[in-house]
Amino acid sequence: MILRHFFLFLSHNRPLRHWMETSPLSEKFTRRFVAGETLDDALGVVEALEREKIHTTLDHLGENVTSLEEAAASRDAYLEAQSRIARLPATVSIKLTQFGLDFSEDACLQNVRALAGGARRHNSRVEIDMESSAYTDRTLAITEKIAGEFSCARAVIQAYLKRSAADIDRLNSLKIPVRLCKGAYDEPPEVAFAEKRVVDRNYVVLMKTLLDHGAYPAIATHDELIVGEAFCYARERKIAPDRFEFQMLYGIRRDLQKRIVDLGYTLRLYVPYGTAWYPYFMRRLAERPANVVFLMRNLFR
Repeated sequence: MILRHFFLFLSHNRPLRHWMETSPLSEKFTRRFVAGETLDDALGVVEALEREKIHTTLDHLGENVTSLEEAAASRDAYLEAQSRIARLPATVSIKLTQFGLDFSEDACLQNVRALAGGARRHNSRVEIDMESSAYTDRTLAITEKIAGEFSCARAVIQAYLKRSAADIDRLNSLKIPVRLCKGAYDEPPEVAFAEKRVVDRNYVVLMKTLLDHGAYPAIATHDELIVGEAFCYARERKIAPDRFEFQMLYGIRRDLQKRIVDLGYTLRLYVPYGTAWYPYFMRRLAERPANVVFLMRNLFR
């Protein structure tokens, strides 16, 4: 828990972020988790994963832009990515603060509409990531609006938030697909469960609700016990493998990724790319101690 808070604290450290994102040494530490700095780098990873029968969702890294002009540039970068993955069973994942949510909800909505229109044309999907709890209501409101207009949006729900059961019930009633993850932000105790065992227990409850009543849910976890629980529950309830998918992060638990694919389930990897990788990278270190061990091993090499 102390290590988690430490790396989440570092994720907001601007001088360290500037140094790491401009250091020629950084690629040695980030290449396991980040596909590269350019769209071409990311597309190379996407195509290699497709050959392994692993689907992908592209994330052009960047959040909390500082102007609506930057938000428009993010939109355009995603539109280019969307056009170049049109022939693949790939999607895009976006954060609304990258699309201008901090400045104008209407401008943000228009930017997302442009992307949703492209997704509908390409028979694809826009996955609207969840950020800290300060954005939950606004993110869900925009997600519901986009899903109602275009029918190609997936919401993201975090199992550590105490409100998530009610949010999932509402999204299921609206037939909006959900990606269920554990959550990676530093939240106050009145908003989120603090203990890992409680979060894990809530995740399993929410996962079963989605498997029973959700519209093509995504089970996003690297927890082998929870993945095994999903296998067992799907068999017990006779839930076909094509009614849901697993999602994981690029570079994490490759052994478990292979097992999921070998058993005939759909797996989609979250593939991040871009120059603004620092906050994402620090959250990955905060989430799992094994990632820190990997980093230190490479540092000593």
